[in-house]
Amino acid sequence: MGIFPKSGRVVRDAAILRPEGCFQCYRPGVSVLFTGSTELTIDAKQRLAIPAKYRSQWNEGIDGKAWICVPWPEGMLLRLYPEGTFERIANLQNAGRETLMPSSDQAQLEAEFFSLAERVEPDSAGRLSLPKQHLELVGMPSEVVVIGVRDRLEVRGRDAWKPNLKERFQTMPRLAEKFTRTTNSGDGKR
Repeated sequence: MGIFPKSGRVVRDAAILRPEGCFQCYRPGVSVLFTGSTELTIDAKQRLAIPAKYRSQWNEGIDGKAWICVPWPEGMLLRLYPEGTFERIANLQNAGRETLMPSSDQAQLEAEFFSLAERVEPDSAGRLSLPKQHLELVGMPSEVVVIGVRDRLEVRGRDAWKPNLKERFQTMPRLAEKFTRTTNSGDGKR
């Protein structure tokens, strides 16, 4: 059961009409599902055009107006979270751990992570101005691939992503089995 975003009515499951006639079911805490990949170029002004196939899934009432850009060291990539998704995940991660005196490791991780996370709003053409610091930190080239990863997009260097795609594809069954085991044992991590 949830509240329909526009009317405020309480509903069990509500269909939301997304652009291009695509229906999506609204449930509290559920946002978009990003899949697929697209090769793009980051322009000289550090702008990245979000592909229409991802923009068409966007519902500002649910997903927020902006993206949260986070540089990610493993794989040297940028993670782009819809604003609403980022807030929901951050709140879930902190549930039950609110304290004025976190451990030094927790305090350091939170300081590093949240200080690097930047809110970026798309312009009228759907382009994001990526933070220069983020691009430099991960060594992002201008030729990139944007991949849909469930609730976020990832921006990766094209030359780093494409060469070993077949190898990564072949490891999927092993990873799926490993993930299924850890999830079923209660140790699943996201």
